[in-house]
Amino acid sequence: MSATVRIRRADWERDQAALKHVREIVFVHEQNVPLELEWDGIDSDCRHVIAEDAHGLAIGTGRLLPDGHIGRMAVLQSFRGRGVGSALLGELIAIAAARGLREVVLNAQVQALPFYEKHGFVAEGEVFPDAGIPHQRMRRSLISTAHGEGTAEGSGT
Repeated sequence: MSATVRIRRADWERDQAALKHVREIVFVHEQNVPLELEWDGIDSDCRHVIAEDAHGLAIGTGRLLPDGHIGRMAVLQSFRGRGVGSALLGELIAIAAARGLREVVLNAQVQALPFYEKHGFVAEGEVFPDAGIPHQRMRRSLISTAHGEGTAEGSGT
């Protein structure tokens, strides 16, 4: 990831316009998710992370629900493939681990399964549609084992 990209923990009240901007570009405009499905009313209960470019403009986001569900991972198209998504995911995992959660789960778009597998997530169950897009549930343990598998890896993935 470029040194000109910064990942930080966001405050929904302060940063919601920037977070909404990224999510609307990626989900509503690129992927045709209906606006009413994107805004589910629970953002104020979630922990958010934001990626910003060298000018402080939002280029990516993700959120962690209180129950350990990661969602709304989005990176603007021109910044994909540069490690921004990995850094956002790593920060969300670090937040979950610091909160003492035993695992994190997410519903991945099927085309993103390899990305999440690279970060220790395991697919489970059947593929299902969400907003007309095929998804699959994935899970990652945050509990250390005797062999070091499944440990939370801080914010730098």
